[in-house]
Amino acid sequence: MSNVYSIAVVVGSLRKESLNRKVALALADLAPANLKLNIVEIGELPLYNEDIDGASPPAAYSTFRQEVSSSDAVLFVTPEYNRSVPAPMKNAIDVGSRPYGKSAWSGKPGAVFSVSPGAIGGFGANHHLRQSLVFLDVPCMQQPEAYLGGAGSAFDEAGNLSESVKPFLQKFIDAYGKWVEQHKKA
Repeated sequence: MSNVYSIAVVVGSLRKESLNRKVALALADLAPANLKLNIVEIGELPLYNEDIDGASPPAAYSTFRQEVSSSDAVLFVTPEYNRSVPAPMKNAIDVGSRPYGKSAWSGKPGAVFSVSPGAIGGFGANHHLRQSLVFLDVPCMQQPEAYLGGAGSAFDEAGNLSESVKPFLQKFIDAYGKWVEQHKKA
């Protein structure tokens, strides 16, 4: 029997009816038995500022770092803003990477899933985020890549996942479960 791994899910969109949050929740519902996905909130994180991150960092910094540090792996679900990740996602990455030498991200197996109502599914944000993950020492799952374009039609009016999208999400989260299992055994 395999272990159950705690996955910190970072959702880049703060919007209440975010398609990215809906996808993250759908992935949690579809997750294999070895994964327990938990969304780690980023909306209340103050912009990273070393001046306030001393002996008594903001409580939001400490809470966020603890939630990421105590997880076994990380999953990023992000929209694309101007061919990159949104500011809250980048801020969360910066907060989690400090203080220098004590990154909460280091060594955690990760994956990126980009979601967009546009046709190319957040390709730019997905790859831009992967560049940061290399520096953060987050071994990132390479395949299957996950870009969900036309995401506005991925859910019906009641918020239910479209049956046509479900196999794509299932394939991704099953592969990620294997990726985490493999990385944690190494």
